[in-house]
Order: sequence, then structure tokens, then C-alpha cells
Amino acid sequence: MIPALDPRRVAATTLAAALLALPAVACGQSQDLADRLQARLDSLALPEAIPGITLGVALADGTSFGLAAGLADTALHVPMTPAARMLQGSVGKTYFGAVALQLVGEGLLDLDGKVADHLGEHAWFDRIPNARDVTVRQIMGHTSGIVRYELDPRFLEDLSGNPLRTFTPEERLAYLFDSEAPFAAGEGWEYSDTNYILLAMVIEAVTGNSAYDEIRRRVLEPRDLRNTVPSDRPRVPGLVQGYAGPGNPFGGVDAMLRDGRLAINPQFEWGGGGYASTAEDLARWTWIVQEGRAFPTGLMEDFRRGTAAPLGPDASYGLGVIMMELPAGTAWGHSGFMPGYRTETYYFPNGRFALALQVNTSSQGAFPPSPLRMLADLAALVMEDLAAPG
Repeated sequence: MIPALDPRRVAATTLAAALLALPAVACGQSQDLADRLQARLDSLALPEAIPGITLGVALADGTSFGLAAGLADTALHVPMTPAARMLQGSVGKTYFGAVALQLVGEGLLDLDGKVADHLGEHAWFDRIPNARDVTVRQIMGHTSGIVRYELDPRFLEDLSGNPLRTFTPEERLAYLFDSEAPFAAGEGWEYSDTNYILLAMVIEAVTGNSAYDEIRRRVLEPRDLRNTVPSDRPRVPGLVQGYAGPGNPFGGVDAMLRDGRLAINPQFEWGGGGYASTAEDLARWTWIVQEGRAFPTGLMEDFRRGTAAPLGPDASYGLGVIMMELPAGTAWGHSGFMPGYRTETYYFPNGRFALALQVNTSSQGAFPPSPLRMLADLAALVMEDLAAPG
């Protein structure tokens, strides 16, 4: 799609397909857009602060491309490329959420049904805050009152003591057993990975299959998202080095990869995230979801029925989607964090395009500008390009 660009920067497989699909004028316009985006990326990558950046772009005509700047590894001076995979963090909730909404569309799951209908037979279930009152809609929208297990000091201590440990669902939930909810189910909002741990368990109870298998079968394979893989073990194929900074509470190290293995087992994240991808794959997925092509369109109103949330300008949270107002206009998508990696991926309905930005650092000393501000600035460039005559 973007001829004459450095192949280090543009994904070659997409390039070939896009050149066949686009008229000559559109190719020229796309090359100009890619050049402008590349120049901005190059200005943002600073090895001492933000080592490397990848950007995925998915446009209204269905074409997409990837760009990269900076370094994938500062010690080895390895350039970042569009083929680099990074941990998505909480963006992975969008896959679990899409499968849940597919099950709703199939009549196998009720958004307003109780989570207890699927998990209530477990001996531990009633030890979860608000256990018998919580609905599927509430865990998907973080209005359940079930708080985060992954920031509990006991969890962080256990992870630091045994960073390669594999957690069972019950072991994750146990950090909340017998605790008091901050609010009654449906009467507040608090972001919590625990909600999506429960959602993954509900998916498995309804389907009888692994949630990862359902996502692969229902989401990744049908949409040809070949560069999106589960982060369910310390060795994630294609993962580039990530830098978590000094004092990282998740394992205590800065460089997260050694000999191709993460310093911690990302498996603990599971339904709370649980995926790695290229930025281009992620931009394509975000475009698919927000265009209403991931689950029945009749559920889009439920999907975007939001609750006010402190996640950005005028932000609200729906069923696995953050909605906010950025300088480039309304934005729908998600943010993600894992030690060493930050992700922002948003769709802009005014231009019908999606951008996914990933950086291989989560160190607080690396920002500003924040990854969200970076993405917002890049989105403004795309909007300018779309508005330009010709």
C-alpha cells in the first residue's frame, strides 16, 4: 500500500495486498500520510526515555499498514520494526468481551443474568464480594464492586517471590476472598482485572472450552489476525524487549526479557488482558470491533452504553470499550499496561480509521508525552490528511 518506504518500517504483506486494492491516487495519498506519521514517530522515539514505538493504521477502505521507530533493544541496538510484538495489557479484554457478546447474540449468555448462574456452584464463590448480586453486564462494565486482585500487595509479594508461577483462576480470586466491596453491585464504577477473570471463567462454563480456544476460533482465525498470540507463558513468540524502569513492582527488573524469556509469567493476566500482537494487527482488530463486525450489530448499543470513568477526557466505559473525546474527535477503544509495555488503540468514527500505538517501556520516567497523547497527536495528522483535497 505504501511504495518506496523502508521495508523495516512498513509491513510487506499488507503492502502487496494494498497496492492491488488501491487506485494510484489513493496510494500517493497514503504514502504522504505514512511519511508524515513516520516523521512524527521518529521524533518521539528517544532511547533514554521511549526506546521504541510501533504504530498500526487501519483505514476506512479496510486497508492497513504498520510503522516503527526507535529501538527494540537498547543494549543490542536492534531497530524496532512493524513485525515486533508487544504485550497488549488490558487491551486483551476486548477479545474476551467480543466472545462474550457473541455468546449473548447466540442466546447462550444473558447480559443481565447473574454470574452465579454459571459459577455459583464453586465452593469459593460466595467468598467473592457481591457474589450473588453481580451480573455479566456489571463485570464487563466494571460496575460489579469486585476490585483488582493484581494490585493487592499480597499478590505482588507472591509474584516477586515466584515470578514464573502459574496461577489458577481460584488462586487469582483468593486475594479478594471475604473482603468488603467498595459499593453494591451496579452502584459505582472501579476498574478491575478481576471482573474479566470472572468473565473468562463464564465463557469457559458456557462453552465447555478454553477461553483462549474460543477466541482463536471465533475471533483471531476468522479475521486473519495472525500476529496476535496469547501471552500465557514466559516465552511469547516474537516479543521484543520491554523496559519497566527502576522499582518495577512486577518482578523488580528493568529489562523484562532475558534470553527470550520474560522475567515474570504473564499468564497471571489471563482474561484481564492476556495477548501480544503487532500494532497493525491491533489496529485492524480495533477497526473490526468498532465498525460492528466482531459480534451482532444489535448489541452495539449495549456495548457503548457507558458509565463515567476517570480514564481520559470526558471518558466513559462500556462493555470492554473506553469512550472519550480527544482533539481529533470522539475515540472508542482501550488502553493497556504490562511491565515494560504500554498500548493505546482507538477508533475515530469521524474518519472511520483506527490507530494502535505501542511502546516498549512502562517506566514512569519515560513520559510525558503519554502514549495516549502521542496517539491523539497522530490521529490529528490522519484527520488532516482525510480533510485535504484530492
